[in-house]
Amino acid sequence: MNTYIATFFMHFGAIRYQKICKAKGIEAVAMPVPRNLSSSCGTCVRYAAAEPVYDNSHDEIEQVVECMEDGSYKLLYRAEES
Repeated sequence: MNTYIATFFMHFGAIRYQKICKAKGIEAVAMPVPRNLSSSCGTCVRYAAAEPVYDNSHDEIEQVVECMEDGSYKLLYRAEES
């Protein structure tokens, strides 16, 4: 299992994403965005999964990063407009 953080343009997107993860059986927690990552709304969702959960067909996700063991983040997805 890897740990991922998804950030959002609006708080509503974070709450909706958390519900989507939980519906897929993935434990997800909405929380403040870590200082090292920037976000429009300040809320992110942290979750553990074998693969990152994101669907870039909608415009709520700002970015998805993988949390590395050394405390850094690996960018996996960033919306074009961010």
